[in-house]
Parts: sequence; structure tokens; C-alpha cells
Amino acid sequence: MKNRIITISREFGSGGRTIGKKVATELNIPCYDSELIDKIAKESGFTAEYVQENEENNAGGYLSFLCNRAFSLNNEDYLWKVQCRVIWEIAEKESCVIVGRCADYILRDIADCLRVFIYADEVFRAKRIVKIYGERAESPAQRIKDKDKRRAAYHRFYTDMKWGYAQNYDINLNSGTLGIEKCVKIIKELY
Repeated sequence: MKNRIITISREFGSGGRTIGKKVATELNIPCYDSELIDKIAKESGFTAEYVQENEENNAGGYLSFLCNRAFSLNNEDYLWKVQCRVIWEIAEKESCVIVGRCADYILRDIADCLRVFIYADEVFRAKRIVKIYGERAESPAQRIKDKDKRRAAYHRFYTDMKWGYAQNYDINLNSGTLGIEKCVKIIKELY
């Protein structure tokens, strides 16, 4: 595959989505994040709302997810297959930035990828989600914990890899220490 892909995995509130969009803008390449939801919905036949509500979700917990999976192909597995196909097609078509959705794993053997993980300390992330996403100031720590737990479980389930584990990425950047703009600059230089 001739296209160069940047995949951005991130902790909730670390600014990974913002960094991905800025990198794409500065490199003049597309960035796929929520746009993937529409593509997956169109190809799967589910509504965009259903896809969004069920991404990174294993309703009922891990044990329930395994039990349901043992008896039939469930919607989550079907969405995973569609997601893989959509990401492969995008990578085949053009150089781009893909935020989340296990793109680092999905493209691991078939694309020229720069696999990035963005993280930050909880204080930075809590302030950011209150300011950027309008979260209530009383409970951002719990929201961060819940969202990261779901991302980690989803990633582990479908990839059998530990989410956020340094060896699974080409570069890990602390956006709280480096700042958003410096992270963008570093990724651009590595592209």
C-alpha cells in the first residue's frame, strides 16, 4: 500500500482528536474520526446513532459479551468486521489520519502507518473535558475512568493487545506536558 497513514489512539480528554485534526489540516490530508461512524453505518445498515452508541461498548460487561458471542455472531462483531473493511478501504484510497477505532491494529500488516498514542495526566484531562466537552466539574475523573476502561476493554477484546502499552505504538506523546501544538509538530515531522 503506497499511502502513509497516521493512526491516533488516545486517552479520553488528552486531545488526541484535536491533535489528529490539526495534523491532517497541516499536512493537507483527510482526518477520519466521527466520519467513520457515517461510513460504518452506511455499509452496515445500522443507523449512525446505533453505531455511535455501540462503539467501544460491550453491554452487560465482558462475561456477558463472551456468552452472547459464544452462541451467535452479535451486532458488535458485525460492526467490527464492517469497521475493519471501511478502514482498509480508506487506507487503500488515500493517505490520512485515522483517530481511534483500533486503526493501529487493523492496518498493522497492510499499510505504512505511524502509530501514535496520546496521553496526559488526569488533572489535565479533567480540566480539558470540562472546558472543551462541557462536562460537569464535579465528576470528570469518573467519566475519564469509565471512558478509558471501555476503550481498553474494546481494544483488548478485538486486538488481544493492551491499549496504551508503549510497545504497541511507534510514539507515545504526553499532551499535558508537551502541549497540543508541540504534539502536532512532532507528528508532522515524523510523517
